[in-house]
Amino acid sequence: MKLPFALCAALLAGCATQAPAPGSVVAAERLSAAVVAGRTTKAELLAAFGPTKSVRFDSGYEAWVYQSPAGGGRFSEFVVLIDPAGVVSKTRTRAQSTP
Repeated sequence: MKLPFALCAALLAGCATQAPAPGSVVAAERLSAAVVAGRTTKAELLAAFGPTKSVRFDSGYEAWVYQSPAGGGRFSEFVVLIDPAGVVSKTRTRAQSTP
């Protein structure tokens, strides 16, 4: 009886301590300091923050969204527009929202 209980406890502990997916949550300070429009590349974003939610448009542009903790269970979003050449075209921070 103790073995199944211990196994269940270990499995649940593993779920509770699982880190968020790479790039899904990044500190706002890191994003604003590292991402420079006209200079930062898609490869640099991937190396620094990992993959995240993205949308690719027919024009070749991509929009990537990183979330930053804003306290109280809320998040702000840092949206990055990447041009067809793979260089950051512009960035924008969206106000806090609940997850």
